[in-house]
Amino acid sequence: MNFIFLDNGATSYPKPEEVYRFMDYFYRNFGVNPGRSGYDLCLEAGDMVENTRKMLTEFFNGYDPDRLCFGYNSTDALNLTIFGLLEPGQHAITTTIEHNSVLRPLYHLSLQGVEVDYVPFDSRGFVDPDDIRKKIKKNTRLVVINHASNVIGTVQPVKEIGRVCKEHGVLLAVDASQSAGKVPIDMKDMNIDVVCFTGHKSLLGPTGIGGLCVAEGVDIKITRAGGTGVRSAQRTHLEEYPYRLEYGTPNVMGIAGLQAGVKWILQKGLDNIHHQEMELTRMLVNGLKEIDGVTLYCQDDLTDHISVIAFNVDGMEAQDVGIMLDADYNIACRTGLHCAPLVHEQLGTDKIKGAVRFGIGPFNTEEHIKTAIEAVKEIVEFNKKRKR
Repeated sequence: MNFIFLDNGATSYPKPEEVYRFMDYFYRNFGVNPGRSGYDLCLEAGDMVENTRKMLTEFFNGYDPDRLCFGYNSTDALNLTIFGLLEPGQHAITTTIEHNSVLRPLYHLSLQGVEVDYVPFDSRGFVDPDDIRKKIKKNTRLVVINHASNVIGTVQPVKEIGRVCKEHGVLLAVDASQSAGKVPIDMKDMNIDVVCFTGHKSLLGPTGIGGLCVAEGVDIKITRAGGTGVRSAQRTHLEEYPYRLEYGTPNVMGIAGLQAGVKWILQKGLDNIHHQEMELTRMLVNGLKEIDGVTLYCQDDLTDHISVIAFNVDGMEAQDVGIMLDADYNIACRTGLHCAPLVHEQLGTDKIKGAVRFGIGPFNTEEHIKTAIEAVKEIVEFNKKRKR
């Protein structure tokens, strides 16, 4: 039985062959510490890092490439952003559609005197920009929003939310963990101040690499310090970007893989990839809708959506469904609360330990989807017979 990977919401797998090849080539030939010395290999490694920085800045239609700062992943980037922009006495607005990479940093800051308000999503899974507007106060400093939900897959109206933030002089940080590499992100057009991204999901790079792209005029407070390879005699950490938010030896291997992943996306075309994934998503949704005993957590209209679908088999815990999909059908998926507890609270699925999530990627096929639908159908039938 062939292995079917439908856990692309957690990480993309497999990667494009170009990613594997370039990582192997680069590490064998240029795997040194960039920006620390003047020999040729070091300069070549540094050029690769800077070229990737420029490529990602263009990918997000950002500003100065120096304001593209590399980190470990989007959680790392969101922590740098949230802890670096908020002070006690200030006010932040977020939503119930967020991942714990936003919820937990904000909760920790709320214990230190930062006010936090949570805007719920509507019955279709979207946040109303007017609901954001209504929460803005004199001391509101930051709005943080998940661009695309890792549970229900809805893509939020970031451009309209960005317009509201700009009108009121409030900063907007966007968690692009699920959206980067699936849908266009234009910092200037969407009035985004900080984009936080990870490399290993839809940007098709390896784990352990991500970062943030920061708009002009936004200075995130330095919360970590260390070596930069530049002005080493200086006691304080450097204030200019990208050194302001980078420290220590960078993940050169990760950056190389990320560059190859983004190149693959640009070559194939972001719109083409999204169209292909959404065709499979519609096929999946239509198939699951036909099964009596399956509850889907999405709208019939998949407009403004990414290729992530959550569902439950009535009368079964999500974890048990996931175990059967793996053991009996060799299908990988994600079950549980998906590190997004407020989403499940609002859906009511927190009471039944979450949901099953299928995440479709660029290497999934119609045959994969047909097999997954048939597997769920058989699991439902098994569950019904068990109850008789």
